[in-house]
Amino acid sequence: MNGDPKLYALLDQLGIKFEYIEHPEAPTIEIAKQYWKGHDAKHCKNLFFRNHKGNRHYLVVLDCDCSMDIHSIEKQLHQGKLSFASEQRLMKYLGVKPGSVTPFGLINDVEHHVILFIDKKLSSAEKLSFHPCINTASLIISKEDFIKFIEHTTNTYEWIEVY
Repeated sequence: MNGDPKLYALLDQLGIKFEYIEHPEAPTIEIAKQYWKGHDAKHCKNLFFRNHKGNRHYLVVLDCDCSMDIHSIEKQLHQGKLSFASEQRLMKYLGVKPGSVTPFGLINDVEHHVILFIDKKLSSAEKLSFHPCINTASLIISKEDFIKFIEHTTNTYEWIEVY
């Protein structure tokens, strides 16, 4: 299986079952959508931001069909001006490269520095889909198991209204 072996070991340890979908590199939602056809899950868009000072980092998980307006997200998060985090910050905090951003990367945030914001629309989904820290595969897990995973990481998280 492609992805982070630590992730698969942790999912097994937590008793989290998943469906594994291997596919060609899919660094964008537009590319990934062609490989998700026929799979019963709500696929997610994952965006990694930093604040203006660069001392706070945020992972925002959205419905993949949601259009992203950074100014709207700034207002909703009340964290000041945001910008996309650099490749170096992605690797430092989530252990992933651009195009592979995923909440599963929180296993690499040993200091629990990253704050997670999740689109409330996803709370009605039965299953969610994310890359396993690499963009040549996707994992489908139940929403309940996603919450179990997030709570295990002990990163701060909050459900937000995205409009």
